[in-house]
Amino acid sequence: MIEAQGDQLDAVFTNTGICEKNPLGEPQECTYYKVFDVNVKGVFFTVQTLLPLMKDRSSVVGLSLYNASKAAVRSFARTWANELKGRKIRANVLSPGFTRTPLMDNGLKMSETEIDALRQYVEQVTPLGYMAQPEEIASSALFLASADAKYVNGVELMVDGGLSQI
Repeated sequence: MIEAQGDQLDAVFTNTGICEKNPLGEPQECTYYKVFDVNVKGVFFTVQTLLPLMKDRSSVVGLSLYNASKAAVRSFARTWANELKGRKIRANVLSPGFTRTPLMDNGLKMSETEIDALRQYVEQVTPLGYMAQPEEIASSALFLASADAKYVNGVELMVDGGLSQI
């Protein structure tokens, strides 16, 4: 529809990610493929597919932090920052801290008791003292995609209440 109307994209926000319980020594190969297919392959092919529709000087923002699979996403952003320099397309990654999302209920299958215990833990260890809401992460993604971040490229923005800094 975008292409048919002759429009182009100002930004691509690859908010792709799943997470499932998989303690070391227990993961199944099918879980590995499922997580990497969605978290890595999904991001890669989304950007590749939409790249022809992106305006020069536009922005790619990836949401990350599901461990090893998201390390690949961080690598994509750094590589794309260089590879897309001719078109002045910026590529950045947003790495949220503890955020109360349906992922806790659906992917991680946490009970309300487990979520409450996690919330209490986060309140103690995070410098800002609370668990984020999705809107707080979304506003950072909007910043990275905006013209206000026009000189921000190839970075990983930690939006974690300061936890990664201590």
